[in-house]
Amino acid sequence: MAADYKGWKSFASFYSAEHCQSYLKNNYKKINLENPEQKSYENCYAFLYYLEHGQIYYQQAESAPLILKPILLFYGLVHLIKACILTVDPAYPETTSVLAHGVSTRKRKKQNYQFFQDEVKFQKNGLFPFMSEKMFHMKQLEGDKITMEELLELIPELDDLFMVHESKSTFTPIYTQSGQLVVPEKILDHYHMTEDRLKEYLTTKSGNQIEFLGEGLIFQYSKTPFTGISPIKFHLESSSYVMPIKKENLFLYPELLVHYLLLYNLSMIARYETEWWSELTKMMPNRDYPFIKTFLDITLKKGPFLIYEYLMN
Repeated sequence: MAADYKGWKSFASFYSAEHCQSYLKNNYKKINLENPEQKSYENCYAFLYYLEHGQIYYQQAESAPLILKPILLFYGLVHLIKACILTVDPAYPETTSVLAHGVSTRKRKKQNYQFFQDEVKFQKNGLFPFMSEKMFHMKQLEGDKITMEELLELIPELDDLFMVHESKSTFTPIYTQSGQLVVPEKILDHYHMTEDRLKEYLTTKSGNQIEFLGEGLIFQYSKTPFTGISPIKFHLESSSYVMPIKKENLFLYPELLVHYLLLYNLSMIARYETEWWSELTKMMPNRDYPFIKTFLDITLKKGPFLIYEYLMN
């Protein structure tokens, strides 16, 4: 799937209402919805326009100055996510409660504010808990918080930057051997597990998308059916699979949710923390700048990729 991805060109087939209706009808049939023909007919243009508007936001973000990028990228991603939701919930949006962001952030930043320590808090209603449940069958707990550092550590393409600034690695590459994938043995030490325990753990946590082949840590990885919830992540820049080095609560988190939360907070900062945001982009005082700038470059490409992956699976 990843090898077939050609950026926005990959979305070209969706810019046909006829194709969108057929695509939605197939999806609605798979989940046994009543009247798939009628519902796909009613939703095909909304689906198409969500994708089209999302693409326009991303294309504008590419050429926009850095201070505007988070706002454009966040709303671009929101439009693409709404298209994904329509594939599993033809009634969306059924109530106004699902239209809020679904997360909140501290409005006034403290003195000596540091982006890494900033956090977002999950809300009961809104797009974030709604997309989590509809797209990934995950329940988010109202009031739970997550820091920007925890989120940044879940982006595979930031691994090099963590090594430079923090002298730590956040991901380990998964090797290819005779067409199969191999988990490096050092993961056993990081996860404090025996080989058999690791195999059982990864098979279970990936929803049986990982199948180990006899002795050793050689496995096959199938993304069908696609869940988005897996310890195996895709590194877009190197076109390779990787695994988080830290085994913690968040390491199964769908990457699309991570991009949403980071962009939400950055878009709020860009809109409401004018002084801090301007100083960061002009003075580049600390590690916040390289991480934010690099993440924005990554999400410009990775956001649409994660959406395409969801739609095609």
